[in-house]
Amino acid sequence: MRAMVLAAGLGTRLRPLTYEIPKPLIPVINRPIMDHILELVARHGFTDVVANLSYLPEQVRDRYGDGSEYGTTLEWSFEEELLGTAGGVRKVRDFFGDEPFLVMAADALTDVDLTALRDAHDRHDGIATLAVKRIPDTREYGVVIAGSEGRVQGFQEKPDPAEALSDLANCMIYILRPEIFDYFPDRPFVDFALDVFPALLESDVPFHVHEVDSYWNDVGSLDEYLQGNLDALSGAVTLSPPRGESRDGVTVGEGTSLPEDGELWPPILLGKGCEIGADVRLDGPIVIGDRCRIGSGSRLKHAVLLAGTEIPDSSVLAFGIAARHGGPAGRAAAG
Repeated sequence: MRAMVLAAGLGTRLRPLTYEIPKPLIPVINRPIMDHILELVARHGFTDVVANLSYLPEQVRDRYGDGSEYGTTLEWSFEEELLGTAGGVRKVRDFFGDEPFLVMAADALTDVDLTALRDAHDRHDGIATLAVKRIPDTREYGVVIAGSEGRVQGFQEKPDPAEALSDLANCMIYILRPEIFDYFPDRPFVDFALDVFPALLESDVPFHVHEVDSYWNDVGSLDEYLQGNLDALSGAVTLSPPRGESRDGVTVGEGTSLPEDGELWPPILLGKGCEIGADVRLDGPIVIGDRCRIGSGSRLKHAVLLAGTEIPDSSVLAFGIAARHGGPAGRAAAG
């Protein structure tokens, strides 16, 4: 079965981090989030992959090339103007042939069981299967209304909990049959949630949900990005282990040394070539990117530092994100 990874979005809700770096390359535990997605799809047997690009495409293409480093054969589709979540898929419809295929976002942080999703799709005759996850607060997500047999009956977009008819969030991870292209409107920009799925409901075409209990974070805001990093470092989501020498919950990259007088409360991930000043306290979970400098006497707690960040002496950063001015993240951001 083939797969498409949606990597063309602008990542506007992650600004300023995405001013100069595309969202698929934003790091989670010091690796671009799309690294984790490609490894996930390959692990479940989706080795023939196409990805669409639009915003800062050269950065993404230069990072992944033909995908062989990640166990995939990777092809690219460039969109001069964004075509929408579904329009971008239609542009490469010939890639999928006559078989069902997987579509998922390149910027989701998840360890969802794609094999179970594929098996669930094979058990019914619907044109699509949507991965969904129960959520405590519906105000941030589009939710799917499904019947007792899992057939989709409707949608609500970010409803107030008092008005929500479902608590099943649409994870934007789909198994689709090629016949779904028959229900696309005849225009370039097409969205699954706004155009295609309503057309299926209107035509009484069956499609279903598959509920997952795996970790899933759409990394749709700076708060979610921070939490995703902390969750990944704490083991809430299964990803490839951070690179570096690990000891007692502290992983240290090449060329990074730790001062003898510091206080380290794991889990902590330190990238390559970092400088840690005297009398620094790090309360994990903390993710520190390559070539960061943390000034003497500083205190960090539950934080993420992107590569090249400098924390001045005697600074405090808690529950926040920091990135260097003028660097890959464009400007500093903190919460």
